[in-house]
Amino acid sequence: MMDPADAVAVERQLGRPPRGLRAVAHRCPCGLPDVVETAPRLPDGSPFPTLYYLTCPKAASAIGTLESTGMMAEMRERLAADQALAEAYAAAHDDYVARRDHAAEELGIEPLPRGTQSAGGMPDRVKCLHALVGHELAAPGSNPLGRQALDALPDWWKDGPCVPHAAGGATEEDA
Repeated sequence: MMDPADAVAVERQLGRPPRGLRAVAHRCPCGLPDVVETAPRLPDGSPFPTLYYLTCPKAASAIGTLESTGMMAEMRERLAADQALAEAYAAAHDDYVARRDHAAEELGIEPLPRGTQSAGGMPDRVKCLHALVGHELAAPGSNPLGRQALDALPDWWKDGPCVPHAAGGATEEDA
């Protein structure tokens, strides 16, 4: 069950009500959610393939800066040339889909059809570092390219929370 204070924080982070919000998947060192888990289908039944959604605007900005450096192009080149990396990335895709299917099962809803994208371009491309980092934060050790991007990020939380903590929400001590 999603803590109402966390839902308020996520809405403040996004600047809009979140869709398909299910749980906090990871907390920033400041104590606020920075990755949420979303339902595989929206309330109207529409597919929503992004299981882990990065919500922290400071983290998102830092990742956007990484994307602008050409990191994704370098990752794509490595993915094409390094069989072990390609296998690990394919395993990350399989992990993501299995977690999404498990969420659908827990909710008693139909899983997304086989072949539905996972996130970030997996398993063949590198399309969105935000999604890959979100996966790695939510499931540490699951996504090698998400880990690489995460390791390249500055400490986005060091200047304090991205939004004010809502009453009753988790604090740094709770994280």
